[in-house]
Amino acid sequence: MPRYVRVATPSGPSFGVVDGTEVSLLDGHPFADVTRSGKTVGLEGLRLLAPVIPTKIVAVGRNYAAHAEELGNDIADQQGMAIYFLKPSSSVIGPGDPIQLPLDLSEEIHHEAELAVVIGRVLSRATPTEAEDAIFGYTCANDVTARDLQREEAQWFRAKGFDSFCPLGPAITTDLDVSDLRVRCLVDGEVRQDGSTKDLLRDVPTLLSEISQVMTLLPSDVVLTGTPAGVGPLAPGQSVGVEIDGIGALLNPVVDRTA
Repeated sequence: MPRYVRVATPSGPSFGVVDGTEVSLLDGHPFADVTRSGKTVGLEGLRLLAPVIPTKIVAVGRNYAAHAEELGNDIADQQGMAIYFLKPSSSVIGPGDPIQLPLDLSEEIHHEAELAVVIGRVLSRATPTEAEDAIFGYTCANDVTARDLQREEAQWFRAKGFDSFCPLGPAITTDLDVSDLRVRCLVDGEVRQDGSTKDLLRDVPTLLSEISQVMTLLPSDVVLTGTPAGVGPLAPGQSVGVEIDGIGALLNPVVDRTA
């Protein structure tokens, strides 16, 4: 399965393909014809960036029954389309970048481990089959959420949108069967969330099709597919990891942005 990364180089960020212990750098981006530049860099010690900077991030709420229940929501009440919301591209950070807790504005900030879908071509008013064909690949995501603000405010602009509230990475894996992938979240090495994508209430093609009825998804856009049960608080000084089979581990330190 090809794995694409975005890395820091002396000449600026560059996309690349992981080849064993090396990364083959690309000319341009991987959302068209992939062209290798002929340059390679060693993977060890390389600074990995967020594997993509999307034009938008579309996320879905209550897509795992157990998570909906732990927050006191009844999924039987959901009619029609799922609960979708947007996160800004400015919330994206990469592996090793700090999640900055806005403790001056929120006292309850949670981790949410999620499978993220990366779009590979323009998708508008698509069927689930057409939507599946537009998938470029998958990566790990942490839909960091200010839970107290989410409860207080009808719109989730603040709860979901702070800078650093969307870690992505470490790589984009293509040609991956996501029907039954283990999704875990660990805080300081302790397992907090441990679920599987087989429990998604709406599968990936259905999510993409529904979203595309409302807005056009563009190459590099990211769709977050929901989080399993076990969400919980983060505190400065902790380290939070998201691990998904076939993709890898996304690890981020947690800091107080006001410190």
